[in-house]
Amino acid sequence: MEFPVQTVNPVRVETDCLLVPVFKNSELLPGAAKLDDASERLISQLIERGDFNPTLGNVQLVPFAPGLNTDRLLLVGLGAKDTFQESAFRSAVDAGLKALTQLSIDAAAVTFTDVPVGDRDCGWKARMVAEATHRALYRFNDFKSEPAPTPRLESVTLLISESDSAEATKAGAATGDAIGAGANLTRTLGNLPGNICTPRYLAGKAEELAASSDGRLIADILDEEALETLGAHSLLSVGHGSDEPSRLIVMKYQGADDPDEAPHVLVGKGITFDSGGISLKPGEGMDEMKFDMCGAASVFGTVSAVLALKPKINLVAIVASAENMPSGHATKPGDIIKTLKGLSVEVLNTDAEGRLVLCDALTYAERFNPASVVDIATLTGAVIIALGHHATGLMSNNDDLALNLQEAGETSWDRVWQLPLWDEYQEQLSSNFADIANIGGRPAGTVTAGCFLSRFTESYPWAHLDIAGTAWHSGKQKGASGRPVSLLTQYLLDREADRQGENTNT
Repeated sequence: MEFPVQTVNPVRVETDCLLVPVFKNSELLPGAAKLDDASERLISQLIERGDFNPTLGNVQLVPFAPGLNTDRLLLVGLGAKDTFQESAFRSAVDAGLKALTQLSIDAAAVTFTDVPVGDRDCGWKARMVAEATHRALYRFNDFKSEPAPTPRLESVTLLISESDSAEATKAGAATGDAIGAGANLTRTLGNLPGNICTPRYLAGKAEELAASSDGRLIADILDEEALETLGAHSLLSVGHGSDEPSRLIVMKYQGADDPDEAPHVLVGKGITFDSGGISLKPGEGMDEMKFDMCGAASVFGTVSAVLALKPKINLVAIVASAENMPSGHATKPGDIIKTLKGLSVEVLNTDAEGRLVLCDALTYAERFNPASVVDIATLTGAVIIALGHHATGLMSNNDDLALNLQEAGETSWDRVWQLPLWDEYQEQLSSNFADIANIGGRPAGTVTAGCFLSRFTESYPWAHLDIAGTAWHSGKQKGASGRPVSLLTQYLLDREADRQGENTNT
């Protein structure tokens, strides 16, 4: 996908379709006003006659544009100007780009940088357009005998005014392009069925990324024999009931000038199918448990974005992958297992398996002496009760890290909400027979899951993202969302900016 940037009067732009945002009951924005003047008040007349109502997200195709160089106009409503905010901008962009991808066109241009969005600059707006374009273009047709038509759109030109920075707009578009492509990779991995996307499949995907990275990414795959030798018995216990072997997947990216600079580490939960094990889940909706590897999928998507953007940081991505199935070999409720850290765990519920693979992966992360560690997991249904499907749950043992993730969430509009990790909750994990139980009962289920993981992260700054409410959509729109690739990539880009600031100051 291409996102050229042009500083030009939109009247003179030659394109298949020009997308023009319009506020309701307000003056036309500069680009729209120029188009209106050159077309004998075409836009104004459509609004005055009631043929176009600029409510938020409403779109109107004008198939002919007399007096203009564009073949078509696509008007997009912004709603009321006095209540317009970032969320409304994203909704309008999504609506406009979705409509563009449904047209039989190869190229389009947009004037979204005209739209005032608080203190957001043209770079941020360009990024949102690029990300929305990838969302709109996404199709998952892998298993359909008659695939849905693929959109023709190949180029979206960003039209800016002379007061906008072309450099910032290009940088924003490049960031959005990389994140959008990474999020779509995450969506595809999440949407793949469990009989295709297994731990071995994910390991192969890591090797593919490394092979296409020109040496910038190294993939190490630990099979079950290596995990046994390592002592990762907790991770292995989850896959005991499955015929599919478990894997620990490690991807190392070196972007910093100093190869020994402390890396940032991402850890993804990769349960490629979660039946619940012996603690079997209800049958209704169990098909959605193929999405239980969306934390891992988001790590792959973020690595893809990092390879495209080439930030000057070091990154280690770890994916703990297993299939949780019931069988005569499966871990049973009441079993006690030994973790890589050496702590013993009483497994009270085999459906609380994500924390059992993550705890060994988080212990493994210690060997990299990380600057920060962020794990991403579809860990608890309780987070949906707490936060719904809008915000990702955040817990952390480090206030600065938590704040950095919150700020990255606000910039990327992939937001998080912090929950407590108070010592009072730790008591719920007490066991009469082992060092720790793997569940703490119904109260504060999301928090006690975070408390469990915190026992394995005492040696470094750590944050946990519970994406069970944000990683996929159910119902008619069922499918992986691609979150939180935008958040994670922004977090890493911010760390690069911090590092550059430190170098400048010294």
